[in-house]
Amino acid sequence: MNRVPWIARLVGHIPPGQFLRYLMVGAWNTLFGYGTYALLTAILMRRSRFGYLYAAVLSSLLNITVAYLGYKFFVFKTKGRYLTEWSRCILVYGTAILPGLFALPVLVESLHHGLHLMKSAPYVAGAIVSGFTALYGFLGHKHFSFRVAAKANASAGIETGNPAR
Repeated sequence: MNRVPWIARLVGHIPPGQFLRYLMVGAWNTLFGYGTYALLTAILMRRSRFGYLYAAVLSSLLNITVAYLGYKFFVFKTKGRYLTEWSRCILVYGTAILPGLFALPVLVESLHHGLHLMKSAPYVAGAIVSGFTALYGFLGHKHFSFRVAAKANASAGIETGNPAR
C-alpha cells in the first residue's frame, strides 16, 4: 500500500523508460545549451554590457532545434508531424524562455551585489534559469509538443488517462 497516493498518481503518468531517455537527452541538451550560451556570452559581453541577453536569445533558437530532434527521435519516438511538433517545442520553450529573460538581469544583479560575483554572475544565472526550464520542459513536451491522440495510443496498446487507484 502506497502511503502517498498523489505521488503514485503523478509517477504513473511518466513511463520509466521514457523518463530515463528524457534525462539522458536532457543532460546532452543542458551541456550543449549551456555551452552555446556560455560561448555566445563570452563573445557578446565584449561588445555589450547586456551581451548575456543576446546570447540567451540566440542560443535558445539553436538549442530548441537540437532538443527537438533528440526528443522526437529518442524520447517520445513520434512519427511525422515535424513542423507541428517543432512549432510546439518552440511554444513550450518560449513560455519558459520569456520569464527567464526577465529573471536573468535580476539574477545577475543579485549575484553581483549579494554574492559579489562579477564576471561569473551571468554564467551562474544562466545555469539557474536552465534548471527551471528543464523541469518545465518535460511536462510541456510530454503533454503538448509530442502528445499523441488517444486513438493512436489505444491502437498502439498505450494506456492513457489516470492509472488505477
